[in-house]
Amino acid sequence: MKTSSHFDVVVIGAGAAGMMCAAEAGKRGRSVLLIDHYHKLGEKIRISGGGRCNFTNIHTRPENFLSQNPHFARSALARYTPRDFVKLVESHDIAYHEKTLGQLFCDDSAAQIITMLKTECDRAHVQWQMPCNVNLLGRQGEKFLLTTDHGDVTSEALVIATGGLAVPKIGATPFGYKVAQQFGLAVIPPRPALVPLSFDPETLARYGDLSGLSLDAEVSCHDGRFRESLLLTHRGLSGPSILQISSYWQDGSAKDPIHINLLPDSVSVSALEQQRSSKAQFNNLLAEHLPRRLAQAWCDAHQLSKPANQFSDKSYADALAGLQDWPVKPSGTLGYNKAEVTLGGVDTRGLSSKTMEATAVRGLYFIGEVVDVTGHLGGFNFQWAWASGVAAGQAA
Repeated sequence: MKTSSHFDVVVIGAGAAGMMCAAEAGKRGRSVLLIDHYHKLGEKIRISGGGRCNFTNIHTRPENFLSQNPHFARSALARYTPRDFVKLVESHDIAYHEKTLGQLFCDDSAAQIITMLKTECDRAHVQWQMPCNVNLLGRQGEKFLLTTDHGDVTSEALVIATGGLAVPKIGATPFGYKVAQQFGLAVIPPRPALVPLSFDPETLARYGDLSGLSLDAEVSCHDGRFRESLLLTHRGLSGPSILQISSYWQDGSAKDPIHINLLPDSVSVSALEQQRSSKAQFNNLLAEHLPRRLAQAWCDAHQLSKPANQFSDKSYADALAGLQDWPVKPSGTLGYNKAEVTLGGVDTRGLSSKTMEATAVRGLYFIGEVVDVTGHLGGFNFQWAWASGVAAGQAA
């Protein structure tokens, strides 16, 4: 039965940011309705971190985020820290561990984080409509009016937590961007982020059959530089270092190459320098530091398959330099289906950094991935969801 009802706060989007915001607002005694169009709760949380949810990163800093307004995230991140979220996790007796580089994961299952957030919402007397589509949205005087599958709803405050466009198979839509534009807010054009990159046909022909090879590499582009695992795929490049750099490649000029250092360890470079006079094939020397098939393919592509002692001093130095700076110009990304998150979103220059409220539309808030704040890989985007959700929940 369709009904008409009124709430102090309506939150659209029951993901990480939305549930966090709804619970926080409810704790303040606000009447809260949480709406989501998808039939499964917190599905993006469930599939994250290989099913164990990399729920934060203890090293979170503003420098771990990209935005056209780089200082925007500072306030919310400072007021709700990884330690604050860890306390919440511990209060629900969820066991966790640090994997690498400050990344915290559940010992058991990401479902524990979903249950925790649902419990927090229930304790705060949050009401739910799910699955439920919002068919019309507008203003009615000073209130917001929503026409939904379950009836009409009015509210004093409206929080948009509908996420970006990544992983459309679990319900991602451009709903949040359309709401922003409806109320006159600018939107930074969204793009897939933390996403594998594809080779151009020529490079793919040379390296495509190396799919599955993984190595330690340092990858850089513009202001980004990451040393983590790199994975060769049947379409191009993936692995943590590539996912990280994909945001920087797209944030600048996508015509520019990414730069890959295949020998990031100075010990390897020194060892190869000392073998300058060796009678061994250069590709065999290189195979002591890189996967053998990659070493062979690299040498074939650069016409370096000969004994080390047959190089001139300059050509040997050039070979080592080339290995430390391999410029690759990707032909593109593998798109939203393979992306972890979305780059771009609601322009934060139209939002309050303290409350997430639209400066020109009283009572309208945007939080989480729908906003133009994109974190590095490793729990940073979840920390932004928690921090922005709390900021809006304390104000709405």
